Amino acid sequence: MEREHAAAVSIEGLRKTVTVGFRRRRVEILKGVDLAVREGETVGLLGPNGAGKTTTLKIALGLMRPSAGTARLGVAGLHEVGYLPENAYFYDYLSGRELLGLCARLFGLSRSARDERIVEALREVGLEEAAGTQLRKYSKGMLQRIGIAQALINDPRLILLDEPMTGLDPIGRVEVKRIIQRLREEGRTVLFNSHILADVGELCSHVAIMRSGEVVWRGPVEDAVPSGGGSLEDFFVQVVTEGAVEPESAESGSPGVTL
Repeated sequence: MEREHAAAVSIEGLRKTVTVGFRRRRVEILKGVDLAVREGETVGLLGPNGAGKTTTLKIALGLMRPSAGTARLGVAGLHEVGYLPENAYFYDYLSGRELLGLCARLFGLSRSARDERIVEALREVGLEEAAGTQLRKYSKGMLQRIGIAQALINDPRLILLDEPMTGLDPIGRVEVKRIIQRLREEGRTVLFNSHILADVGELCSHVAIMRSGEVVWRGPVEDAVPSGGGSLEDFFVQVVTEGAVEPESAESGSPGVTL
């Protein structure tokens, strides 16, 4: 019998409360998030603004501390993880090649490995001709693509992308979709946030939908698209406005299929 894939991301009972405003009002951003992502899956994390998607990723990476619950990554260390923040900031006096060289050195790659990975990463995101240009001269879409390149510079097993399509023109979007598809075909684990549901439906094996700090539905993409018609967009709107929906293939009494 085939061995069940191990968990690449395991989140249980995750809660996060922050204090905001002059009156130090306490706001609960995450209200008990449960999410398991298996090795080799490509998962789209969906939800309206403020649902807690970015906070969940940051806690999983150790960039924020949870108020309660646990978040574990099933890799040997962060050197096996690639990450693109939603609003990435790069030293704009560096060129694209210099930025990737800096990131490669932070991961401890040898000189020969660095040179090879820089060339590959620039080619993957279509920025070979802009490699020597300072980042301050990059367009928003070019900055997004160099951000994806730095997320891949260490040849990671697990890739976390926060809104990877933001600011991309149609050509850039096609290139990023091609990269994610390639990562899926190679058996990498990819978890990414997106508001572009058509891309999620095309690229992902599974979907998790968040609302108000909770995962309210999770399962294979095919379970989110009704066989009798409709779209992922229709399903998403139904879930976030009306509540969790039972997929026909789910077992009785289950809120969905665990990723």
